[in-house]
Amino acid sequence: MAVDRQGTGLAIVRVALGVFFIAEGLTKYRWFLNTSILASRFNEWLQAAAPGSVSRWYLGHVAMPGLAFFARLVPLGEICSGIALVLGFWTPLFAFIAFFMAVNYQVASGAIFKLSFLTSGYGLPVLGSMLGLALGGVRLPLSVR
Repeated sequence: MAVDRQGTGLAIVRVALGVFFIAEGLTKYRWFLNTSILASRFNEWLQAAAPGSVSRWYLGHVAMPGLAFFARLVPLGEICSGIALVLGFWTPLFAFIAFFMAVNYQVASGAIFKLSFLTSGYGLPVLGSMLGLALGGVRLPLSVR
C-alpha cells in the first residue's frame, strides 16, 4: 500500500493551522461581551493608517461600522474553522473562510501593504497555506468525509 505523501503533508498543514485558528479564536473570547477591545484595536490601526489608504477606507467603511458583528463573528469563525480543519471537515470551505478572515485582518491592520508581511508568521505563511488548502484540500488523509 502506497502512502499518499502529498496528501499526508497537506493534512499535517491542515491540522497545524486548525490548531492555530482555534488558539487565535480562544484568545478573543472576551470580544463576545466587550466590543471595546476590538474597537480600541481598530482605532489604533486607523491612527496609523495613511490618509487615503486602503486600510483607512476599509476601517472606516467596513470594519468600524460592523464592529458589534465582527467582535462576535471573528472569534466564532476562527474557532469553528479551526475545529473543522483539525477534523478535516469540509476543508476547502473552512480553509477559504479562514483565508478570508486572515486577509481582512491583514488589510485592516495595514500589514499586508508592508514588507514585514512577507516575514511575519501571521502573514504570507497563513494566507498561502489557507489558500492552498482551499484549492487542494479535498479528500486528504485523516479527514472526516
